[in-house]
Amino acid sequence: MTSKKNIRISDAVIRRLPRYRRCLETLMREGIERISSGELSDRIGYTASQIRQDLNNFGGFGQQGYGYNVQSLYDRIGEILGLDRKYTVIIVGSGNLGRALVNYAKYQQWGFYISALFDVKENLIGTTIRDIPILAYETLPDYLAEHSVDIGVICTGKTSAPEVLQKLVDGGVKGIWNFAAADLVVPKGVSIQDVHLSDSLSCLTYYMQHPEDSVR
Repeated sequence: MTSKKNIRISDAVIRRLPRYRRCLETLMREGIERISSGELSDRIGYTASQIRQDLNNFGGFGQQGYGYNVQSLYDRIGEILGLDRKYTVIIVGSGNLGRALVNYAKYQQWGFYISALFDVKENLIGTTIRDIPILAYETLPDYLAEHSVDIGVICTGKTSAPEVLQKLVDGGVKGIWNFAAADLVVPKGVSIQDVHLSDSLSCLTYYMQHPEDSVR
């Protein structure tokens, strides 16, 4: 199922889709086969109108009087998000954050396969985390030339991040997941998602001061 032609889907809608999918996954575990937008609203906190509007961006899903088939909607949202395929991932920076990402085994269940980590620390090079090798950072260009990599994860310091990004882009990586405390600019054809933990914490403290503005 694809989005309607000539309609640009807003970032807010895209960011709600994973939450819908998580909720649907829970419903499947509970053995629930179908659900109405109203019942989904009670579960997830968005209004039924908002849910229908979000899903209508991608065509018709539910049937009046029947609601949504939980498994079908879960699968369709997965297709929309590109989660119906496998991705090869590398991580640059094998410190605490890089290690935590590797140890979060659920990524593989979602189709993200981490093939290697890269670091500059000599005492780490040649070791493994969950059988995934830590390679020398200087070998990154050669590795990208020899392997097809879909996503590069940047877990380095702020000053190193632009250089790492350039090496990844030069190596043909089309998706960047950036955990460095740097706002990076990518060329056309490359997608990036910045994860600034301080931004999330700052938003939390704002909503603590202004609960009337809080959204689920």
